[in-house]
Amino acid sequence: MAGATVSAVHRSTLHSFSKFTEPAIRLIAGLGVEDDAHAGTTVQHRSRVARNPGAPNLRQVHLIHAELFDELMAAGFAVWPGDLGENLTTQGIALLELPTGTRLHIGADAVVELTGLRNPCSQIDRFQRGLMAATLARDARGELVRKAGVMAVVCQGGEVRAGDAIRIEMPAADARRLEPV
Repeated sequence: MAGATVSAVHRSTLHSFSKFTEPAIRLIAGLGVEDDAHAGTTVQHRSRVARNPGAPNLRQVHLIHAELFDELMAAGFAVWPGDLGENLTTQGIALLELPTGTRLHIGADAVVELTGLRNPCSQIDRFQRGLMAATLARDARGELVRKAGVMAVVCQGGEVRAGDAIRIEMPAADARRLEPV
């Protein structure tokens, strides 16, 4: 996909729903976003820690396509990049259509590998009533479509900033579709 870029980057040291827009963030291999509450080798999201604190952190980096914000605003929601807790807002890349194991080369050095979909939770409705339903849909077969972004792990660290190019490296032919993680 030509023209895939980072449109904004975000982080928060707090376990808050939304994240703050930054001029740049640093990805650290095997951990996630430097100085972000969700960085770590084991799960950091509170609901996941409660279930199994020793589970590997497959949610080190959260990515959302900017086109989702356009869709939500057209539906009457006042939602901006960073509001839904993502670390990277992307432009020009169909994140939800990529398979598990896809690697995204971001900027000069960073590489993340997609692990799955973000499963929208009740926090979205606490942020804005009705927003959870707006981030869910049904496809032609009636299957649930989760639109709240994708999760990834950091394979190679580096600085990421708005405007950085994203190059897609597809996984082997036996790749499977993204499932919630």
